[in-house]
Amino acid sequence: MDVDVVVEIPKFSVNKYEYDESRRMFVLDRVLYSSVHYPTDYGYIPGTLAEDGDPIDIMVVLAVPTFPGCLVRARVVGALLMEDEKGRDVKIISVAVRDPRNDELRELGHLGSHVRREIEDFFATYKSLEGKVTRVEGWRDREFAEKEIDDACARYAAHGKG
Repeated sequence: MDVDVVVEIPKFSVNKYEYDESRRMFVLDRVLYSSVHYPTDYGYIPGTLAEDGDPIDIMVVLAVPTFPGCLVRARVVGALLMEDEKGRDVKIISVAVRDPRNDELRELGHLGSHVRREIEDFFATYKSLEGKVTRVEGWRDREFAEKEIDDACARYAAHGKG
């Protein structure tokens, strides 16, 4: 499954940007408290609604970071299931379609184990100095990720946003 992704946070950033729907612009939500950076581009899939009331989160693996507001076509390969102070939180994992380095990456297992460990470590620790606890529950396959996206699209439509 290929999806459009709106990038909020570029790879290597310590700034957490979010799109503010009411202002129709990107705002600085906060600077990360911990000495970590986003290991991939990070954003959302438009036209979706996750269980937390926001569009579904998605990470995009690519060689060079993009920028907030960039629209990236991405191929879904899996998901990371975690929990934070708000509850269950699914992070969809994808690769940039227009990056030839990703042509063979079709499944979660095609990503290097170190890339997966970096992503896990980031989400396990990125809120620790804020005094917030996160728990990484593990990886899920592409089929799980695609179902989460389908459910988020249906939730968006059911809430009169579609």
